[in-house]
Amino acid sequence: MTATERSIAAAEEYSAHNYHPLPVVVATAEGAWMTDVEGRRYLDMLAGYSALNFGHGNRRLINAAKQQLDRVTLTSRAFHHDRFAEFCAELAQLCGMEMVLPMNTGAEAVETAVKTARKWGYRVKGVPDGRAKIVVAENNFHGRTTTIVSFSTDPEARADYGPYTPGFEIVPYGDLAALEAAVDEDTVAVLLEPIQGEAGVLVPPPGYLAGVRRLTSERNVLFIADEIQSGLGRTGRTFACEHEGVVPDMYVLGKALGGGVVPVSAVVSSRAVLGLHRPGEHGSTFGGNPLACAVALEVIAILRSGEYQERATELGEHLHRELGLMTGAGAVTAVRGRGLWAGVDIAPEVGTGREISERLMARGVLVKDTHGSTIRIAPPLVISKEDLNWGLEQLRAVLEG
Repeated sequence: MTATERSIAAAEEYSAHNYHPLPVVVATAEGAWMTDVEGRRYLDMLAGYSALNFGHGNRRLINAAKQQLDRVTLTSRAFHHDRFAEFCAELAQLCGMEMVLPMNTGAEAVETAVKTARKWGYRVKGVPDGRAKIVVAENNFHGRTTTIVSFSTDPEARADYGPYTPGFEIVPYGDLAALEAAVDEDTVAVLLEPIQGEAGVLVPPPGYLAGVRRLTSERNVLFIADEIQSGLGRTGRTFACEHEGVVPDMYVLGKALGGGVVPVSAVVSSRAVLGLHRPGEHGSTFGGNPLACAVALEVIAILRSGEYQERATELGEHLHRELGLMTGAGAVTAVRGRGLWAGVDIAPEVGTGREISERLMARGVLVKDTHGSTIRIAPPLVISKEDLNWGLEQLRAVLEG
């Protein structure tokens, strides 16, 4: 039995089977490349679902973490620490907002946004107690907590977890008329992904986000943008909302905020919204811990240079141009995305998304399937054009084979 087989067998025996990973066991990684326990190298074309926007082992991030590890890693929020205020101020400024509520995971941040929106609805908008409604989009993915799966339309995420949390209305993604019809006097927020990642990198029609911003402003409703995957450089802008010149009332951030080093998430909004929270009403022991703040501060500094946004724009244009040529060849039925992020629908006669992912793995490229026929491509933003081309050559060879 190989080292890979032993590791996978142990994982199958001792861990819950809530994931179906590709049969590769990674031991080390650097930049856009990973090496498995057998010494085989793979080009990472997934980047931890955008958590690794700045690459594996980014020295600036690793050094920031190492320096903080020697100082203090956790105080809990019972005490102040010397990295917290700077982190909150820098992140608020990056977002053009006023206040930050830090958490750890993306799902925690979405839960925080839901609670915040309801509190704002009761305290500010005057919605009667217990009647607050949040409008969400079909095929969304915001996390896997009980409340979040209550407004999921994915049977795999939702089945067997009821009873479900009320207070949500689901409308088709990209349909502004349906959204407008759903918003009523009890609506406190519209919660959307500017680009739906898990659904297959679905980009809404032009003008949709601007229309959502206009509608929510007119109806006194909060616009919450879940930029956990789409934000922090992935689409060629710091935030995907910027492509339509839109500033939401609240950003929900995660994944790349921790640089692939530690889990860091946050809700960022105005003082009029986040300022409603009072001590004891909401919190997290590890939220905003010193190690997380140190790493996230370096992430913010990296983003301020604009270098990675430019790389995502330039390499993204190349990526989509090359994928478009594959679409014309017939093996790919559709390509969607923005920046260095794409959802590629595979023709059924060529194979399923899982099968294509496994064939790519055999050729040294790692991607991941979603919803049966789609593969997602989202390499670290540090990837070179040469390596990106090599990865695309392997995809072309798999599709032609």
